[in-house]
Amino acid sequence: MEVTPVDDVRLRRFLGAPGLSWLVDRARRRLERGRPLTGPVSLSAPTADQRMSAERLLGRAPGGGRSLSVRLEAVDDLLRRSGISPAGLAVAVVALTGPVTLLGEARAEEQRAWAQAYAPLGALAHEVPALRPWAERLRNDGLVRRLAGTPTAAADLLGQVATVVRALPVEPAVSLPAFASRLLGSAHALDDGTPLCTLTLSGVRALTGVPDTGGAQGRREAWASAGLLRDELSSTVLALNLRGTPALDWMADAGEPAVLTLRQLIRHPPRSAPPTVRICENPAVLAAAADRYGTQCAPLVCLQGQPSAAALALLSHLHTHGSRFRYHGDFDWGGLRIAAALLRRVPWTPWRYTVADYRAAVCSLPSGPPLTGVRAEATWDPDLPDALQEAGVRVEEEAVLGDLLSDLG
Repeated sequence: MEVTPVDDVRLRRFLGAPGLSWLVDRARRRLERGRPLTGPVSLSAPTADQRMSAERLLGRAPGGGRSLSVRLEAVDDLLRRSGISPAGLAVAVVALTGPVTLLGEARAEEQRAWAQAYAPLGALAHEVPALRPWAERLRNDGLVRRLAGTPTAAADLLGQVATVVRALPVEPAVSLPAFASRLLGSAHALDDGTPLCTLTLSGVRALTGVPDTGGAQGRREAWASAGLLRDELSSTVLALNLRGTPALDWMADAGEPAVLTLRQLIRHPPRSAPPTVRICENPAVLAAAADRYGTQCAPLVCLQGQPSAAALALLSHLHTHGSRFRYHGDFDWGGLRIAAALLRRVPWTPWRYTVADYRAAVCSLPSGPPLTGVRAEATWDPDLPDALQEAGVRVEEEAVLGDLLSDLG
């Protein structure tokens, strides 16, 4: 709106009194909505000062009653006739409160700014099609708006997120603070709790397929899946009768399980790889195998639940050097998810882990615990989820321990 000269001193004395701020505010809101400054504006439960200010403005009492009402045409006419604002009330409001932007235009401009803020994610998703669902989710779920607040802040934040995710995975693995310092100029840029950490971790999980298990351990595993190490010692994997380092050789000679840390596996991975390695989900299987067979047990790795960064590092190394994997886990929805998560990272074939094995176990065992939770799929045996749902029974590894041990001696 073009601003026409006004008599500023008289205007502030005439319309700028605190008791008339409500009137000016009502007029401005009408301008922002593109509505004419005509008709009455009202104020419920006015103070004595507001009534007195309206009376001085109009030169008469604005009427009795509980509310206060002023016609905007009357104020416009007074401003024009007095010469305070020859162009009327609209120009006077702009002079008092600043330029007016139509709300419709402001909203459209804000939408354009938000769309532009997401451009770094769009470019990244174009480069890495697997990230498209993640980028679309961030565009629609409101998380970026909550974390950033404004389109300008969001554009900067998402630009950094794209920069980090584009640089992943890192091989060989490096310290997360060192990576952040090199890429973002601050060793603390990806510290827990920051908006950048929150959004980047979601991108890491989308990139690597590591599920969000929550907590500090879950965050460590997610970072490690992309080659970024928060803690090299807390991530471990259990192994029995693997060889290729002095420590592994010593444990294998004793027939005892080895606890391998991510630090060990990164700095001193095994120099040899067995032709076949069996993988189980639960430590009870590995412990029983060590008890029964000791040094004669077939090579065995235990995930201890979701595949840890240490487990993935070990198995990826063994696979690269020629090992083939046979996998067994619990017959329940959680077990299927663990198996699927591992299969996304390294290839394996089932080890007594098919629909036929499940049905045989259900028939031969006493009534087991009921199957609960949300259904999961099994790409290695698509009929397995239907069989679980039909029988409605969980079969944990400990329940078929005898069968598993018979394959390990």
